[in-house]
Amino acid sequence: MEDNYAIKVGSRKSQLALIQTNYVIDCLKEIYPDKTFEIVTMTTTGDQILDKPLPKIGEKSLFTKELEVALDNNVVDFVVHSLKDLPTTLPKGMTIGAICKRDDPRDAVVINQKFKGKTLATLPKNSVIGTSSLRRAAQLHQKFPDLVVKDVRGNLNTRLKKLDEGDNYAALLLASAGLTRMGWQERASQVLDSDEMMYAVGQGALAVECREGDHATLALLEPLHDRNTALCVLAERSFMRSLGGGCTAAMAVHTEIRTETEKVERDDDTSDEESNEGGKHSGLQRNSNLSSSTESINSDCTREILHLSGGVWSPDGKESLHKSLFRTLPEVRSSYDMPPARKCPYLMGRLYCGIIGGGTRGTGRAELEVAEALGRELAKQMEAEGAIEIMGGSKKIASQSIGLPAPVKT
Repeated sequence: MEDNYAIKVGSRKSQLALIQTNYVIDCLKEIYPDKTFEIVTMTTTGDQILDKPLPKIGEKSLFTKELEVALDNNVVDFVVHSLKDLPTTLPKGMTIGAICKRDDPRDAVVINQKFKGKTLATLPKNSVIGTSSLRRAAQLHQKFPDLVVKDVRGNLNTRLKKLDEGDNYAALLLASAGLTRMGWQERASQVLDSDEMMYAVGQGALAVECREGDHATLALLEPLHDRNTALCVLAERSFMRSLGGGCTAAMAVHTEIRTETEKVERDDDTSDEESNEGGKHSGLQRNSNLSSSTESINSDCTREILHLSGGVWSPDGKESLHKSLFRTLPEVRSSYDMPPARKCPYLMGRLYCGIIGGGTRGTGRAELEVAEALGRELAKQMEAEGAIEIMGGSKKIASQSIGLPAPVKT
């Protein structure tokens, strides 16, 4: 990019989308104070169709398609998305160049003022809860069968206005991260932990999409990339892609990276050369204070474990399936990384559910492969226990509403 070039950034027109886009630009300006950025706004299909619940529209890329067309036509250089809006398979030539550090992925309850002090558990019977998400609706039906779920559409401002100025809703279910980014976190009367409501794939994370071959933009975005968030959301996206989920299926996740430390003890009866060689593989270092070659070595062995929990529900919440799986991440990340080659197509960075691997992002290809495999394995296990059949109700209802046959996993 030329020094005087204004980098064009695509964004939806909503207040929340612009806040998120400006956040990414502000982060980049701190790193590149001499760079100039220009926001190009546009309206997406999801913004235009407000008279139907999201599942009934039946189209992927509801909030991304128009932005990706602009990206493909070089109208913009990159686009800022809520990651949960991005399909797990991107259009050809597109990639997620960076995933920012995740904000709180949980859901929040915003109560109508006349029910101030109430929670979902203490609201009167038949209170109406507003949400356009099948995932939230199914979990509400299961855990709070005395409540009524009603669709609510529009951007965050519009939905809160419907809550505050009418009597149709006792409460709304919204993403906690969105409320916080708008500066409205005090509106949340209750934040739901994952044992109360599992969250959407990618919820709380921002993704920056760019052209796969635009190496200048990829290099520009690298400092924004958060390794832990990328691994968590990759496992989630792999899980969703393997099961065929989306906005037409009630599917949810909970993911975290846990660090475990354990004491390791072994007798040191080897030579210095043998001990050092063993240390390369075990992570143990020889204690220089030992006076005898037969003394024991005590060391802390630290490892990172990626935990993924997945859940699926029938639309009425009467059927559900939950399962968890974990995998240990590779101990040494740097040895697996190599900057993607710019000319040889056989050495280009591979995409993991749309996320580019390699480079200097601090996310090793080996651990990306572990995260992707974890999501795939959990999906396979749940499919064997009937997950597709349980979700099929969600898909069938959504398909019938637009006159299409229910999708069948092949």
